[in-house]
Amino acid sequence: MFAGIGGVELGLERAGHETAMLCELDDRANDVLDDRFERVSERQTDVRECELPAGIELVTAGFPCQDLSQAGRTQGMRGSESSLVSHVFRLLDSNDVPWVLLENVSNMLRLDRGDAMRYLADEFEHRDYKWAYRVIDTRAFGIPQRRKRVFLIASRVADPAVTLFDMSVAEPTPLNHEGRPVGFYWTEGNRGLGWAVDAVPTLKGGSGVGIPSPPAIWMTDDRIVTPDIRDAERLQGFEADWTAAAGERQGRFRWKLVGNAVTVDAAAWVGRVIARIPEHGERPYGAKPLPVQGSWPVAAFGSGEGRYSVGVSEWPSIPARITPIDEFLQYEPKLLSARATAGFYKRLMASTLRRPEAFERALEGQLEALEAAPLAV
Repeated sequence: MFAGIGGVELGLERAGHETAMLCELDDRANDVLDDRFERVSERQTDVRECELPAGIELVTAGFPCQDLSQAGRTQGMRGSESSLVSHVFRLLDSNDVPWVLLENVSNMLRLDRGDAMRYLADEFEHRDYKWAYRVIDTRAFGIPQRRKRVFLIASRVADPAVTLFDMSVAEPTPLNHEGRPVGFYWTEGNRGLGWAVDAVPTLKGGSGVGIPSPPAIWMTDDRIVTPDIRDAERLQGFEADWTAAAGERQGRFRWKLVGNAVTVDAAAWVGRVIARIPEHGERPYGAKPLPVQGSWPVAAFGSGEGRYSVGVSEWPSIPARITPIDEFLQYEPKLLSARATAGFYKRLMASTLRRPEAFERALEGQLEALEAAPLAV
């Protein structure tokens, strides 16, 4: 359900699972699915009318985040988009499905004092599912994109808490920006920057100025650039031109599709966790009971017998090396336009956000160079 461009499905297939059905409403996303998942013959479009074919063992849903994300409407589970997850539970009521996998933004753990996560836990427990979730950062798989997403596994036949928390490593020490490329949101500048050293901040389907857009990168030679859509696809674990069937080389539709996708590598890791969950096993040592109200932690598990937090990190592994974003790029990036640079610079200078003076100088220099450049005829 909410298949998008197939990030969850591609990741799960890499972990040995088989895609039996895809349900997606967006026409351009379906163009991509038609191109990339031709082997999947069972296709549906509207989750409100979705029905499962016989024999489904796992329902997945990277349900809409617009009502849950900081960049979105933050209406919570009452919002018209995120409330569509209720149709997952409608299907569970009429089908004997042993496994469920949900994915969404980590902000849902804090929004409305944790109301969204509490709703999900209540619904699963009401149906006798044991559940466990963990926030996972895409950088843990060697990809230079700081992207933190909640992955929740629920099961009627096993306890996902037995293996979901097995691996936990400390997040690397934050890097100093000097001499390194830095990713940031050029569509922001009032409340935050999304500052990411050697990486880009989370690729998003929308932005603070209401348009799907790539993050910007302050390169070590002081250029301010935006990555090619093909590198954005690679930052989500897809091959370059994965979304070519949606049309437009650098069009906003492809950026929206890629920004809303699930990172393939993260989905593959979760798929391997699901594949090795035993029917019986010991729950994590040192778990602590969760308070009834309030925000939720990075990781937790529960059933009708109680809910517990687990002291693990957002990194289930440490890659041999996270390739710096300037080395990762395979396609020539594009200079941020004079209009975009000027707008961001104006917002930044009017804000109280902390930033290096060298960053201001780089913005000023690029703006001056672009404004002085002759117009093409």
